[in-house]
Amino acid sequence: MTSSDAPSESVRRYKHYGRRKGPKLSAYQAGLLDSLLPQLLLTPQSAADPQSCFAPFVPDDVWLEIGFGAGEHLAAQAQRNPGIGFVGVEPYIAGMAKLVAKIAAGGLPNIRLYQNDARDIIEALPGASLGCVFVLFPDPWPKTRHHKRRLISTAMLDSLARVLRPGAELRFATDDRGYLIWTLERLASHPAYCWLAQSPDDWRTRPQDWPETRYEAKAKRAGRICNYLRFARRGA
Repeated sequence: MTSSDAPSESVRRYKHYGRRKGPKLSAYQAGLLDSLLPQLLLTPQSAADPQSCFAPFVPDDVWLEIGFGAGEHLAAQAQRNPGIGFVGVEPYIAGMAKLVAKIAAGGLPNIRLYQNDARDIIEALPGASLGCVFVLFPDPWPKTRHHKRRLISTAMLDSLARVLRPGAELRFATDDRGYLIWTLERLASHPAYCWLAQSPDDWRTRPQDWPETRYEAKAKRAGRICNYLRFARRGA
């Protein structure tokens, strides 16, 4: 590992703007957070060697989902790709509880979880250690004064470029036109990324290997248009 790939020695404190608490958990959910979640939790220290985080399972690759909501997409991807190790990051406790319940029901050994800021894990990961990153329907923070809170920024794209292998994908989805334009402007101008779209259908239609999220279904019922971006990490 080079010095540029070395993880941070301590967790930096980031200001979190989204929700952490929601509705009261059921007794079953609360019990799973006490019993099962500790077995699934990742730390920045353990993320420094991501292949070992899933022991005794040894993954062929590691993928990351930032802000997995209720975990529909993450659980479906883990089930479809049993050889892949999945890291899910979600500070929202109710969302974490829903995914842990899915893991308990589905017996998914290839998922590890982190409850705080995704940047902690991204900074700790070795360079070129991820095969895919998902950022699906993040909070668009539509007010101009809140745009600095958006997850997609040049700094975040720089960080993701470090941990994505050449050819690895960054997948982004949104139903907010303003955030779509914002993200396209930053990704299209970033030298580390190449847009994979060949036609309008490539961003208007969700790929078959991209499971629907609960938020996406809700957006469609409300008549909002969803867009799906796929960018590849450039490199040899």
